[in-house]
Amino acid sequence: MDKATLIGLVMGIGAVLGGQALEGGSIHSIMQFTAAVIVFGGTFGAVFLSYPLHNVVGAFKDLRIIIQEPLRDPSEIIAQISKYANKARREGILSLEKEMKNITDPFLSKALNMAVDGIEPHAIREAMETELEYMDEHGKVNSKVFKAAGGYAPTIGILGAVLGLISVMENLNDPSKLGAGIAVAFVATVYGVGSANLLFLPISTKMEMRHRHDMILNEMMLEGVVSVATGENPRLIEDKLKSFLSEIEKNKHPVSSPGSK
Repeated sequence: MDKATLIGLVMGIGAVLGGQALEGGSIHSIMQFTAAVIVFGGTFGAVFLSYPLHNVVGAFKDLRIIIQEPLRDPSEIIAQISKYANKARREGILSLEKEMKNITDPFLSKALNMAVDGIEPHAIREAMETELEYMDEHGKVNSKVFKAAGGYAPTIGILGAVLGLISVMENLNDPSKLGAGIAVAFVATVYGVGSANLLFLPISTKMEMRHRHDMILNEMMLEGVVSVATGENPRLIEDKLKSFLSEIEKNKHPVSSPGSK
């Protein structure tokens, strides 16, 4: 499990609830069903209106990637491709056919299978780059779904606040109903701003980072397979693939540009 995700969730939500308790407020006071219905119902309604159903469902299915550590180790992939390069150099590209059953990564398996079938390296690159473009677009849409939710939630929260204040104004002559209306007004704002900045936008950011990580790995594997099919020196192939590691590390620890906030 990704420890950073767990720590972020506990710290973010815990800070809000803990701050409420430290100020002497009751945690129960920010548990408003009506406000939750307005904010989350309105937010997801806007998301479903913005994106096709299969995109929204796909985004929620991909939520698992933010709690899992990356399953593919770049160093292991480099070692694997280097082994294939050495074997192909000694015994020919057809000798890799026996290795196909041991490959679990579908992208690597497909690319290497094309090489074993004798397809020209430039044709392999063109075909797999087309697949990479589709995978890139698919991954970006998933993160955009949660980014959209993060944009809608605060606005829906304000809408909930306005509705609560309308209820207050309608019941000025009945003090017993004022408390509920004011509570909905403030809690709806908390739900909108809180869910956007503690859930939806962070989820979108982590999805983008994981997607970029996967894309770099796929690009690295494609470069490796094309190099093997071309018959390049195994040591040169290994050095070439290791150059991708710096980009992967950079993606793990993104640096903000000067002056950015």
